[in-house]
Amino acid sequence: MINRLTDSLNFQTEALKLRSERQRLLASNIANADTPGYQSRDFDFARALREASGQIPTAGAMNTTQGGHMAPLAGARSDPQKLYGAPSQTSLDSNTVDMDRERASFADNAVKYEATLRFINGSVRTTLDAMKSHTAA
Repeated sequence: MINRLTDSLNFQTEALKLRSERQRLLASNIANADTPGYQSRDFDFARALREASGQIPTAGAMNTTQGGHMAPLAGARSDPQKLYGAPSQTSLDSNTVDMDRERASFADNAVKYEATLRFINGSVRTTLDAMKSHTAA
């Protein structure tokens, strides 16, 4: 039972970390919208979450096929694979930041970050309520 609770919280924790990293990347893109030659960056959130939760092996991860092999450190994962944004239109200064797309992605990610926080908060509150003694008065 405890494993199911911690697995759920671990998954949400990883999602929160990745949402935070994506928010940082999107903010960096917005901040550099006027920087000549700046290439916008992002990553595939779904893939990064699957890697972080262990559903697919991380890039470059080594398998422990023999008893003498060292297992990867618990919780160790590589940074999400950052991708360059495709320019929606050409610019004279080679900057690929599309402010409309970045603002929309930033707002979408912020809403999902908040939803993840609320889910974690609700899970913890439910667990704490379940642990309280419910004696009849």
